[in-house]
Amino acid sequence: MTDDELRAELLRRMKVDQDIRQPAAEPPTQEYMARWMEIDRDNTAWLWAVVRERGWPLLSQVGEDGGLAAWLLAQHADASPEIQREFHAALSEAVVGEEAMPANLAYLEDRVRVNSGRPQLYGTQFMDDGRDFGPRPIEDPEHLDERRAAVGLEPFEDYVAQMQRLQEGYG
Repeated sequence: MTDDELRAELLRRMKVDQDIRQPAAEPPTQEYMARWMEIDRDNTAWLWAVVRERGWPLLSQVGEDGGLAAWLLAQHADASPEIQREFHAALSEAVVGEEAMPANLAYLEDRVRVNSGRPQLYGTQFMDDGRDFGPRPIEDPEHLDERRAAVGLEPFEDYVAQMQRLQEGYG
């Protein structure tokens, strides 16, 4: 697969990923949720095959939009936590080589931590339990904005406001 073919497939898969996540007017059906999980499983398996064969899709290979797409597929690999941890390791190496965005790694770091029952570092993961909406537990909250700034994320207060607006749009 050429870099251009890889980028095109990443972008196609990102569109499918995002289309299924659009807010629906009706409550989701079992069929809809099964399709959503099928899309995530398929994307996870496909990206895992790419990473095993070629390594993490680098910015110099797939561009910023392709890099964003690769991260998004990894972010949504929650059903396969061991593979998601491998994605995290591969993305970490790419960030060290300045071939991936540090902010994307921060989101994936938090996702991997939350999925393994640990507090997040960057405050990117929120929870809605039907009664409450807010961030999942955060390690060392006193230094949260310093960590966020170091990877190019906005202050936590601004992010919370953005997440609350998004949540209200789904309600």
